[in-house]
Amino acid sequence: MSVSDSVRAESNASGAGPTPAGPAAAGYRQVRRNVAELLTAGSPDLAAAVPGCPDWSIADLASHLVQVCARVHERIVSGEAAAEGTGGGPPPAGIQFSLLPADRATAPLPAGGIGELLDDWTRLSGPVEQFLGEPFSVRRGILVMDAFTHELDLRQALGMDPPAPEHPALPVAMGILAKGLSLSTRNRGLPALRVETDLGQWPVGEGAPAITVAGSWHDVYQAMSGRLTEERIRALRWSADPAPWIAAFTWGPFVVPGR
Repeated sequence: MSVSDSVRAESNASGAGPTPAGPAAAGYRQVRRNVAELLTAGSPDLAAAVPGCPDWSIADLASHLVQVCARVHERIVSGEAAAEGTGGGPPPAGIQFSLLPADRATAPLPAGGIGELLDDWTRLSGPVEQFLGEPFSVRRGILVMDAFTHELDLRQALGMDPPAPEHPALPVAMGILAKGLSLSTRNRGLPALRVETDLGQWPVGEGAPAITVAGSWHDVYQAMSGRLTEERIRALRWSADPAPWIAAFTWGPFVVPGR
C-alpha cells in the first residue's frame, strides 16, 4: 500500500470524519503518515533490529503502534475514554506512561503483511484522531509521545535523519517527556532543572532550577526518552555536575541504557 493510497483511504475509514484540529491530533496523524511512508518506501527489512527498542524488530515496532491505536479505539468504543480528564497540568497521581502491558506491546504481522497492518491503522485511527482533537489531556499527550518516539526509533533503524523540527507531534511529545522527567525529579527529592533546546525551554521539577541541561532538540529528546546512555547524557551541556540528576532519566517506561 502506497502512502497516497493510505491517505486516500482515510476518507473512507470507519468513523474518520473531517480531519481533527489541535496539536495532538495533527501530531499523531503526521506520525502515522510518516511511518506508513517509511515502511512502504524501498521495502525495508522488517526483521531488522531497532536500536532504540533492543528487543524489537521493525515489524514489532509497527505492530506496537497499531496495537496501541487498537487499545485506544477499544476504550473509545466502550465509553471508557469518555471519562478522560482534560488539562495540561501535572500528571495525575499514579498515571501510567506505558500504554500497553509488556505481554501485549507487540503482535505478529497479519496474514496480509505490512500493507494489511497499515490498513488496520487507517481504519482504527479515525475515532482515535477525533479523540485526540478534543481538549488536551496528559493521557492524550502520552499517545502522541509514544507514537512520535517510535517514529524516531524507526528512522534511526533505517539510517534516516530525524524529522524537521516543525513536526506537529514534537511540542506535544516534548511536553509529555518534560512532565514525566519532572515527576521523576520530584519523586527522587531532587532540585528542579531547566531543559533547553533550540526549540525552547521546559522547567522540570519544583521550584527554581538549580541546574540547566541543554542540547539539540533531538539529543535532549533521546535523553528524556531512555535512548541515551549515561555517558551521552553527561555529554549534553550542563551548567553544573549532573551526577545527582542522572537517575531521574529512568522513569515510567524509560530506562537509561547501559550501552
